[in-house]
Amino acid sequence: MAPVDPHPATSPCRSKLVRLVALVALLLVPAPVAHAVGAAEPAKEQPVDPASCRAAAEANDTDQILTECGAVIDNARTARIDRINALIARASAFIRKAEPDRAIIDYGVVLQLDPTLADIFNARGELQRKKGARPQALADFAAALKLNPDHASARSNYRSLAQELERLGAQLAVAGKPSFSCAQARRPVERAICADPELADLDREIAVANDRTLREAARIGPDDVRARQREQEHYIAGRNAEFGRLGYDLKKTMRDRLQHLQRMGGS
Repeated sequence: MAPVDPHPATSPCRSKLVRLVALVALLLVPAPVAHAVGAAEPAKEQPVDPASCRAAAEANDTDQILTECGAVIDNARTARIDRINALIARASAFIRKAEPDRAIIDYGVVLQLDPTLADIFNARGELQRKKGARPQALADFAAALKLNPDHASARSNYRSLAQELERLGAQLAVAGKPSFSCAQARRPVERAICADPELADLDREIAVANDRTLREAARIGPDDVRARQREQEHYIAGRNAEFGRLGYDLKKTMRDRLQHLQRMGGS
């Protein structure tokens, strides 16, 4: 009887089978994708050309500015300085179109991109002031002066607006208060004036206007001053006597007196 081979894995048939399986496994492995040598890379996108926006701005063509500069502003590839110039041009166009709120928005974006532009702070402040946003305007003028203490326009704007706010503050402090003490008011007409803020304001304005006419009269002579004083006393006496009578209109009487004093130079 023939002896049994103690190493079957090394038999010719077994070795042939192993090599075949290895070859099949090798064929099943996906081959790496070959990259073309020297393949062209995608070309870098070029910045937007702002020439058309610049031309529209130089020509002061409002509609073209809104179109051309708007395209420059909205394009993500626009260079920072070109976007700033386009925003400034579009803000000017919005001002010409009487759309200050949109101009203020554009100026705000400009200052986000470059917060060192004193001229833009001053320009935005002037728009804020025109629309009645006085505190915001004052802050813009102050910012312009902080950047450029020699900015003449910003200095003038800041000074005049600060004075205006001071006057408004003084007016608010006396709003609804007459020229006399309501705590000491005894006459019915005086109590009526104290009870009505509009009448109280009219009374105070009459007193102020009368003081101005007296100062003007003093330049002419004492006789003119006495004549103005008698006229005011006559008005007050008539007001006190007529108040409460049928058909008497206190508000109209006071308005007529104020207008008369203003025509005489008490405005």
